[in-house]
Amino acid sequence: MQSEPPIALLGGTFDPVHYGHLRLADDVRRALRLPEVRLIPAGDPPHRGGPAASAADRLAMLKLAIAQFPGLALDDREVERDGKSYTVLTLEELRRESPRRPLLLVVGADAFLGLPTWHRWHDIFSLAHVIVVARPGVELMSNLPAALAAEWKKRRTTDSQVLFSTPAGAIYQQAIAPQPISATAIRAELARGAQGRSAVGELLPPAVLAYIDQHRLYSTPPDAT
Repeated sequence: MQSEPPIALLGGTFDPVHYGHLRLADDVRRALRLPEVRLIPAGDPPHRGGPAASAADRLAMLKLAIAQFPGLALDDREVERDGKSYTVLTLEELRRESPRRPLLLVVGADAFLGLPTWHRWHDIFSLAHVIVVARPGVELMSNLPAALAAEWKKRRTTDSQVLFSTPAGAIYQQAIAPQPISATAIRAELARGAQGRSAVGELLPPAVLAYIDQHRLYSTPPDAT
């Protein structure tokens, strides 16, 4: 049995951070009885265009947001690291820091389906367990790519204790309440001005919305990415 609890991670651009991110992370934390989940904002995301907000602004919004969720923490290593924010590099850093401690990579079902497009994706399983959470409108089993289906068959477990007793290698599904909130939609609403702002008021923490107002973020229409 491991003497240290797992390190759980949720990555993303958080552009901006919203209750979908925060509640997902907190629901996973509570369901698995974890001491914390770390939110890791990407500095230079490899699978999409650059974030609309700067790294400094996204970090500031995350710091404000997690104040409302004591079980969540901020890890800024991808913002501080040069180059593309490859998940496998982050996991390797954490593994060097904690050679035997379990690492839990939390991903939405949509991101999980795209795992074979990630940099050195096979290596992720030797570094961490993968926790898959449902995403509204995403059917998982019927859409698994062949290479990922093979990993699913080999690594899938329904025993959450595996996540605590071994450092890496399992795929575990965690049921949580659906969070149909989109950062893309939030940015589009904010670009509409006062009317759009009122539409997103309940989708992100008040302190984050106040920061967006103060710094005039997302005030121009987003591009198509």
